[in-house]
Amino acid sequence: MKRPIRVLVAKPGLDGHDRGAKVVAAALRDAGMEVIYTGLRQTPEMIVEAALQEDVDVIGLSVHSGAHMPLFRRVLELVKEKGLHEVVLVGGGIVPPDDVRALESEGIGKIFGPGTPTPELADWIRDAVASRKGDG
Repeated sequence: MKRPIRVLVAKPGLDGHDRGAKVVAAALRDAGMEVIYTGLRQTPEMIVEAALQEDVDVIGLSVHSGAHMPLFRRVLELVKEKGLHEVVLVGGGIVPPDDVRALESEGIGKIFGPGTPTPELADWIRDAVASRKGDG
């Protein structure tokens, strides 16, 4: 029996706004995924360590503070350093279009903006995980 997709939802940095992260976590649970929410004020190192310990398929970062570029890049760097090649990294929050393009070109799977329908997010995650694991 195949296990559900495991998603780590994290709030890196000093951003204290977590309503969107909690909504996404609940929606992904409702979509049949296992979700681990790390809570507020996580460092990139804490996030990647939690991803390792929890054996996740996806790391979802939520940033509303404007610090998305260095935070996303540092998590991506640590994911690569730790050899988590099958882990899909996604993001959400207020990210300007030019930054979205830059982050996605650097290896962030996808950035989802405010108002993204949660079924669209869940479907994208399922497809990306299947593709990374060679199931799709």
